[in-house]
Amino acid sequence: MRSEQEIAQMQNCFRTFEGKIDDIELPKKFTFPFYYEPHPLCIQAAKELQHHISTQTDWTHNFGLNKDQEGMVIGKMFGVLVVRNSQNQLGYLAAFSGKLADQNHHKGFVPPVFDMLSKNSFFLEEQEQVNALNDKIENLENALELKEALLFFESEKSYAQSALEEQKQVMKAEKQARNQRRKEGKENLSEEDFSDLEKELQQESIKGKIVLKHLNLHWKERVEKAENSYNEFIQEINQLKKERKQRSAKLQRKLFDQYQFLNKDKQRKGLFEIFENTTNGVPPAAAGECAAPKLFQYAFENDLVPVAMAEFWWGASPKSEIRKHGQFYPSCRGKCEPILGHMLEGIEMDENPMLTNPATNKELPIVFEDDYLLVVNKPHDFLSVPGKTILDSVYARMREKFPNASGPLIVHRLDMATSGLMLIAKSEEIYKDLQSQFINRTVKKRYIALLDGEIEGNSGEVKLPIRVDLDDRPRQLVCYEYGKHAHTEWEKIEMKDGKTRVHFYPITGRTHQLRVHSAHSLGLNSPIVGDDLYGTKASRLHLHAEKIDFTHPISKERLSIQVDPNF
Repeated sequence: MRSEQEIAQMQNCFRTFEGKIDDIELPKKFTFPFYYEPHPLCIQAAKELQHHISTQTDWTHNFGLNKDQEGMVIGKMFGVLVVRNSQNQLGYLAAFSGKLADQNHHKGFVPPVFDMLSKNSFFLEEQEQVNALNDKIENLENALELKEALLFFESEKSYAQSALEEQKQVMKAEKQARNQRRKEGKENLSEEDFSDLEKELQQESIKGKIVLKHLNLHWKERVEKAENSYNEFIQEINQLKKERKQRSAKLQRKLFDQYQFLNKDKQRKGLFEIFENTTNGVPPAAAGECAAPKLFQYAFENDLVPVAMAEFWWGASPKSEIRKHGQFYPSCRGKCEPILGHMLEGIEMDENPMLTNPATNKELPIVFEDDYLLVVNKPHDFLSVPGKTILDSVYARMREKFPNASGPLIVHRLDMATSGLMLIAKSEEIYKDLQSQFINRTVKKRYIALLDGEIEGNSGEVKLPIRVDLDDRPRQLVCYEYGKHAHTEWEKIEMKDGKTRVHFYPITGRTHQLRVHSAHSLGLNSPIVGDDLYGTKASRLHLHAEKIDFTHPISKERLSIQVDPNF
């Protein structure tokens, strides 16, 4: 039996629809969380939740939507889960990822799977210890004594180097003088006197080396003494850092142990068990704090039957990721896919579209061919090379068409969603020549795209470094620390009906480069129409590699091939 408090909490989180939903047909299967079109029930639930977020007065959080609001701007992912209760009543649950307004609990939102911020929790107590270590380390690293010890150590090394170099110069001059005396003695002295001179010169040489040896020992002792004084500080700092690392690892392990996830059959699994067979083998930071696991945990704890789900972003986009205010997004793969794999076990879901070959029955037109190479016009939603689960691709089709061809065949790639021209080499030699042209950037490519927005200016360039989002492959994000240099030049063609047609000239060729440079707020801030990763899904991605210029490896003729897009 549930307590009155538990029943009250359940009623507090179970939201009945305010709008009319009688004419909305229920989904036949549950939502596939990692690629979906939001069901109308989820759209209605999200609309009502967004109204609540915009009008409530219980808490204050700076989403970056009000320029006059103070505090750090933090956009947030929210989730809605349409559920049916034991009375067969349809409603929905709401959740947010991480914390909201620095709190884990808010009226109307499901609680976290584990509340690390609860009063007197081990996490807060341990965090205080870690923070105390942080303060000690920071104080020691900024201590005047440490700076003075380092300065003295560096000055002693400098003085030692100068003194030893000075002595070596003295010895060099003395050697030159001895050589001169030896030369003069050989010319002017008797054999006996010259022999005595040689002995005298040898003694002087030995004496100089002894002086240098003692000088070396003297300065070695002084430098070592200064270094030891400095290292005493460093050793103390390193010991504190080692203790901090051990405490943090222990705290993280203890924290992960508290996250136990349910599925519909009430089977529990902890984070370590869930992630033990993943690539890294350990849970990533903040695993279990996303909206989706919170929603399912609450539903299964309270015997609610999941019907459909959706997640949307609310607020300004982060500086690295591309998130649009109010737009729906799939669950992240790095953190959520292993967790939801357990939580949704036994629930019939929509098919995973990534397991279906979108190129079935699609032709691969050849627009140029000779004995050495060819150019194909790859359709959209067609792999360049085989994927993990789908083998059909440009490479597979070309290998089948030219079974005796040597080399990799594929000279360069296009994203699966992008259509357009691709170069194919029929031999290893031709492949190497064309690859060299790409490396030396003598191959010129032009793309055409339709952007979902109006952009200022007639031309320009975007330089934003890009790397893969480790928590949500294959998405890319902007990263100035680890990202690879990416450079795109662009030229406006026309603007019509709130959209802009542009030419792109990629100077580099990074994964999703044109898509990220289009959608990012520091780029053109207008995603490509149909971009299901960085914009809004449509019938297709409106990006086409329409023109390619290159030098024929055999004839040395400059070829220019163009095929217009079908959008």
